[in-house]
Amino acid sequence: MMPFEPWLAFLFGLIIGSFLNVCIHRLPREMAVWDPARSFCPHCGQTLAWYDNIPVLSYLLLRGKCRLCGAAISWRYPAVELLTGILFAFIAAQGFPLLYSLKFMIFAAIMVTLIVSDFEERFLPDAFTLGGAVVGVIFAYFAPVKFGALVFILQGTYGLPLASAMESLFAAVALSGILWVLGEIYYRIRHKEGLGLGDVKMLATLGAFLGLQGAMLSLMAASVAGTVVGVIYMIVARKDFATYELPLGSFLGIAGLGIGYWLLGSLVPMQ
Repeated sequence: MMPFEPWLAFLFGLIIGSFLNVCIHRLPREMAVWDPARSFCPHCGQTLAWYDNIPVLSYLLLRGKCRLCGAAISWRYPAVELLTGILFAFIAAQGFPLLYSLKFMIFAAIMVTLIVSDFEERFLPDAFTLGGAVVGVIFAYFAPVKFGALVFILQGTYGLPLASAMESLFAAVALSGILWVLGEIYYRIRHKEGLGLGDVKMLATLGAFLGLQGAMLSLMAASVAGTVVGVIYMIVARKDFATYELPLGSFLGIAGLGIGYWLLGSLVPMQ
């Protein structure tokens, strides 16, 4: 029997997606996630009843409008809930052991939050970047991966759990450090920020969960996709190339989910 039934994981993902929406709205505004504990309408500020806060269903029943003030509710809310639910169900369907399923679900939730937050607010909260990197390193020990250069080299000497944790920590520090150096070089040459520290911290999260190769592939894919899509968008929307801020974190998150899916089977040791 699977640790998580896909349908149950889907429902759990809907609930987690609802919480992620709270984080996406509150953290960029420096609001406490737990205070107020109840959700409220961002337009009128009134506290929502529990039956108006059921993931996806309430949005459909209310036809995308607040019951209290009639203001439109962003489609982002049901989209994040649905996406999180689908990702959780997909991970559960792989039949991984419990800790591996939890690890990849947490990774998916972190990526969804960072994708949307950077796209909407150009903000990557430390709770999900630095916090995600720490969680990724911890999970690398208790749910070790078999994929990675350091894992291959060090496994025979230190054992798989410790080798996996060392791979995770090295990837997080090395890749974020390299990206920070590149950003500093760009700043000293052009005298303006080329990328934010949030992107650097997010790469640490990718390294912690996906290892060195997985994070590097994600960075390359995000750079290519961001350049192509960004140029097309700026041309179509007539944005200024010199001032438009590309949400690199969103592309990193999408690439991380894609590369993670591609590597998923190779990350879990045979039981």
